[in-house]
Amino acid sequence: MTGRLQNFRDTGLLILRIGLGGMYLWHGWPKLSAGPERWTKLGGAMGNLGIDFFPAFWGFMAAAAEFFGGLCLIFGLFFGWAALLMAATMVVAAVNHFSRGDGLSGASHAIENGIVLFSLLFIGPGKYSVAARFTRKANQPSS
Repeated sequence: MTGRLQNFRDTGLLILRIGLGGMYLWHGWPKLSAGPERWTKLGGAMGNLGIDFFPAFWGFMAAAAEFFGGLCLIFGLFFGWAALLMAATMVVAAVNHFSRGDGLSGASHAIENGIVLFSLLFIGPGKYSVAARFTRKANQPSS
């Protein structure tokens, strides 16, 4: 069965990108649209890493990474950068959970997402992506 399914590797990547990207849109939009007060609260998590300046900026960056990163995952555009920034955001989220005393049960979702995102950095978006479409056009000989 796996031999047959191997022919659909790129379809699997597309499903993963749409599913994961869609969830990041869903989680990221309320954070992004909430404004500076929410961004400051989010950015406060950077204090766990010794970065305690400009919390609103860091919170905005986290919200933007989730929302716009979700869009990039779905379309497979700027894929590596999006996956890397989103994985970094998940590291901060996991550290924040541990620092609050939530333990592994509280941090596990961020850790799991971080692992998937970091893995996607190496796997790439697959052939059903905007990036692959541009690459195919660039590699076609001109007439």
